[in-house]
Amino acid sequence: MNPMTRYIIKRLLWIPVVLFFISIICFIVYELAPGDFFSQLAMSPHISPETLNQMRVQWGLDKPVYVRYFLWLWQVLHGNLGTSIAYNCPVLGLILSRAFSTMILSISSIVFTWTLAIPMGIYCALKPNTISDRGISVAAFIGMSIPNFLLAFLLLVLALKTGWLPIGGTISLGYTSLSLWGKILDRAHHLVIPVVVLGTAGMAGLMRLMRAQMLEIKNADFITACRAKGLSERKVILKHMLRNVLNPFVTAGGYMFAALLSGAALVEIVLGLQGLGQLLLKALLSQDYPLIMGSLLISSVLLLLGRLFSDIMLTVVDPRISFESLGKRR
Repeated sequence: MNPMTRYIIKRLLWIPVVLFFISIICFIVYELAPGDFFSQLAMSPHISPETLNQMRVQWGLDKPVYVRYFLWLWQVLHGNLGTSIAYNCPVLGLILSRAFSTMILSISSIVFTWTLAIPMGIYCALKPNTISDRGISVAAFIGMSIPNFLLAFLLLVLALKTGWLPIGGTISLGYTSLSLWGKILDRAHHLVIPVVVLGTAGMAGLMRLMRAQMLEIKNADFITACRAKGLSERKVILKHMLRNVLNPFVTAGGYMFAALLSGAALVEIVLGLQGLGQLLLKALLSQDYPLIMGSLLISSVLLLLGRLFSDIMLTVVDPRISFESLGKRR
């Protein structure tokens, strides 16, 4: 068995163990909140206490905490995340029905962030302390300091004033009648505001990191040697400088996707997008514990898989890193 396969298998075997402890912590935190899903219904004069008690028994909320946890865990081990109390349908199907829009938003934000942050960071590092470098740096600091919800609100006001962009939803009313290319353009049109909101803060941070890394390495001895050999500046930058500063970005990339999913939740709520963010908010407000646990479990899986992917990519971009050294580090 080669080192890569052995390392991947080892990491995959650890994922269920980590998820087990994460689920315990999440379940305990949920139980610390007062009341349950049916406590809110108790304020209604049309529902008797006897009916509420019957509902609690039906959903197993009358059982002790540890019993409910292991019943939930037993369902998960059989590939069933349970049934949402609020929606009365399978949690997995409910999450998957909303996941597509959120995944498209998160992936688009990553592409937007990296496509702009890396070239801007390189440009600023190659022209330090110039007017353009300072202007881009000021813009980056502004982008890092503006909260996502405030930027979303400002862009909504701009869209309302100009009418250039849609202000809600993920598709237009006539989406189903459009051609394939028309559907792609319609989704892209609706993604402009949320992608800019999600990508701005991340782009600013990555740009500053790229600038710092490039400034640190651009006068290194091996870069000077490359220039002395007569290599073109373009080749020096792309083949030698860029490759040697990518390690922190590859590591950050593993966490970025899961972080964007959580960031997308706030953006979806502010912009009224029908994604996982709206779903999780309603689950938290209604204390729908099967839906809450299912959402947190899937987010944790994405985070752990993202870390595994970033470790594998580190060995690709940096030949000095081997799977043996990664295994020892873990």
